[in-house]
Amino acid sequence: MNYFVIGDEDTVLGFGLVGVAGAAVSGAEEAQRAFDEALKREGVGIIIMTERVAETIRAAVDRYVFTEEFPLIVEIADRQGKLPGRPSLRELVNDAIGVSI
Repeated sequence: MNYFVIGDEDTVLGFGLVGVAGAAVSGAEEAQRAFDEALKREGVGIIIMTERVAETIRAAVDRYVFTEEFPLIVEIADRQGKLPGRPSLRELVNDAIGVSI
């Protein structure tokens, strides 16, 4: 199973250093093209997107998330941090396991 990352240049560069393919995008149109490309790539099991990029194509991301099994779509914070109102990874883990870490 392969990963594909979609985000700002720093995020894509960082993941690229460990061998993850990706696309640096700067707007909704580029984000949609990269998302479509990732969905067509054979062997991609996880698409990693920065929250800011995912927000630019939220309808497409949500439509896919709620209708398909794979690839899994994971949203991460970019270098500017998480979006306001979004739970942190720690909060998500705490809610999932019911234990504060």
